Amino acid sequence: MTALEVRGLVVTYGAIRAVEGVDLHVDEGECVTILGANGAGKSSTLNCLAGLVRPASGTVELDGNPIGGLPAHQVARRRLTLVPEGRQIFSALTVRENLLLGGFCRPQGELDGALAHVLEVFPALSPRMGSLAGTLSGGEQQMLALGRGLMAAPRVLMLDEPSLGLAPLVADQIFAVIQEIAASGIAVLLVEQNVHRALQVAARGYVLELGRIVLEGSATQLLGDDHVRMAYLGHGLGDDE
Repeated sequence: MTALEVRGLVVTYGAIRAVEGVDLHVDEGECVTILGANGAGKSSTLNCLAGLVRPASGTVELDGNPIGGLPAHQVARRRLTLVPEGRQIFSALTVRENLLLGGFCRPQGELDGALAHVLEVFPALSPRMGSLAGTLSGGEQQMLALGRGLMAAPRVLMLDEPSLGLAPLVADQIFAVIQEIAASGIAVLLVEQNVHRALQVAARGYVLELGRIVLEGSATQLLGDDHVRMAYLGHGLGDDE
């Protein structure tokens, strides 16, 4: 079952066209990655889908219902959730308060169970629940950002550079959790600087260049594609914007 379907998405910033007619879809329980170099339009695509930027044209459907052009809070209430690049946690709030903010759309009676689930996924957060989020390590902050996203009970979870700045062992933990999230039935749309790891956890991928999809296929196909190997697998990718 298709959870997220995007057709002809165009995103502009004034006269600049950052995204040019992107088509993509993510099925229930599937992890799909968007690959691309600096300025390809990856973050612009996610921000538009999340309602942070209005599309100039195109359609976005969540479970067959149109959500393109809705403001971010309405998109969130429909259970499309973005974990942004750079984590963007609330440093002056506690870990618990950050997580509860992620569950603002859920009924009050569900919050304790949701918190318990997040702590099962990220047990390292359990002893830090009363700590200020700004005192956490980089890896713990990324766990908190992902946990906050899970608190929203997402139908689709979008992740923007989740391993950025993390030590390899911590990044391995994050990627393992991403696989578990997809296996639980949540659709995952992943933008990730580490192309090789992204294609290890994703079932399919899209290659975005100058705002356009230039290649798509299974993770195995993309790993074996000469263009992908030459352009992206020889070095890491930086930020989108």
